Amino acid sequence: MADIKLGYNTGYWSAGPPAGALEAVLEAEKMGFNSIWTAEAYGSDALTPLSWWGGQTESVKLGTAIMQMAARSPAATAMAAITLDHLSKGRFICGLGASGPQVVEGWYGEEYPRPLARTREYVEILRKIWARDEPVEFHGDFFNMPVNGGANLGKALKSTVHPLRNDIPIYLAAEGPKNVALSAEIADGWLPLFFSPKEDGWYREQLDKGFAASGDPNKKDNFEVTATVMIVPGDNVQECADMIRPFLALYAGGMGAKGANFHYEVFERMGYGDVADKVQNLYLEGKKAEAAASIPIEMVEDVALVGPAGKIKEELGKWQDTCITEFLVSGPAMALPMYAELILG
Repeated sequence: MADIKLGYNTGYWSAGPPAGALEAVLEAEKMGFNSIWTAEAYGSDALTPLSWWGGQTESVKLGTAIMQMAARSPAATAMAAITLDHLSKGRFICGLGASGPQVVEGWYGEEYPRPLARTREYVEILRKIWARDEPVEFHGDFFNMPVNGGANLGKALKSTVHPLRNDIPIYLAAEGPKNVALSAEIADGWLPLFFSPKEDGWYREQLDKGFAASGDPNKKDNFEVTATVMIVPGDNVQECADMIRPFLALYAGGMGAKGANFHYEVFERMGYGDVADKVQNLYLEGKKAEAAASIPIEMVEDVALVGPAGKIKEELGKWQDTCITEFLVSGPAMALPMYAELILG
């Protein structure tokens, strides 16, 4: 079992900034956490708070979990990465994800089909810009640099800023088999959501396909799996699980249209197809509380750690024996020492 690193995820904003986020970020750095992360959906962006909070730290790595690719052109993402990497003295991790069709098409006004092929092109362009070997010219199915048409005055350009690092790490958010394999092939890390230890063998199989496709014999040794792990300690297991159930119901039932919900497919693959179907139907009928209540404790415990500290400590062994290299935890600053004690011993 390799040494597990700890990261802190500030999570999504709700109506405003998450209370106590800066305090928790500073506590995470003080305790020697490896990284801090921000997120975006269709409210706050990921880069601004990462810059704001990260600017008050000195050593902890700064990651986006995730930047949505539809939100920015590859060049805009490459520029932001170069800028933040310079300002943080080489601490930036570029976490990317395709998001889902409802957000991409509804919020960003872009077409969603073929997200894997789009991701491949997107990452290739980032690498070209950061390499700064020559002016960037790229003509794919989704991106054209320079664009053909318009004023017909576009020219291939090279970043005026020299990247502090030409190999800024890229982590991909992925859930489906081909996407997980793609992360191992073209990225430096994988950001799973709803990771389950019992699926570890399946995950490793997909990652190995990607490592083989990369052509790099050392890729596996340097690859990071940075997983969000939900932990709710408490004396009553069911009450702790109740803190997780609405989150699972939102993702399994409400994040995406029927037949196009990748989170739903994760739970279906884990053997909870009937549960996920019921949750989705209830959620789409507006019965969110009923949807959450219908999630069995077994489904919660497959993807989260809930209950007394002794129980969590015992179950952690299964998680620490998986392909995960870094646990991302969330919560107030006062909870971080407890997380560190549980996970790192």
